[in-house]
Amino acid sequence: MTRITLLVALPLLLLVAAATQTKDPDHEAIKQTALDYGESWYAGDAERMERALHPDLAKRILRPDPRSGKGRIEHMSAMTLVQTTRKGSGTKVPADKRRTDVTILDVYGNAACVKLEMHDWIDYIQMSKMGGRWVIVNVLWEITPEAKKRWGIPAEL
Repeated sequence: MTRITLLVALPLLLLVAAATQTKDPDHEAIKQTALDYGESWYAGDAERMERALHPDLAKRILRPDPRSGKGRIEHMSAMTLVQTTRKGSGTKVPADKRRTDVTILDVYGNAACVKLEMHDWIDYIQMSKMGGRWVIVNVLWEITPEAKKRWGIPAEL
């Protein structure tokens, strides 16, 4: 009897919980900003990319220095990212390989941390809500092991 009650009650509880949840407008806007960033890269849409970024964006990756064998930080500004998008660098990725999987890691007040999984890399994005809209302020990114192998990049520094 207890199993039957549980089998009936559990789905009902799940339905009630799902029905009472409301979408958080900030979460939706954060996700959309991350999608604007990722999808605009693949589409070569520089205007959409620019809307997603704060003008003082810092996008960084730690890469091996071939001379020293140690890691060095490579930096990309908002302007460089917008120009690279405009040149269509992301459009070279075949449509069936494009990914923009967004995971919101944390939101506190006007700050958010997001993980965005793209075709050959993962972006860890920091956003801020400014003037009523979410913009990307910082990105730390890492190339996937598969892409490193294809591109001949050492797996570790």
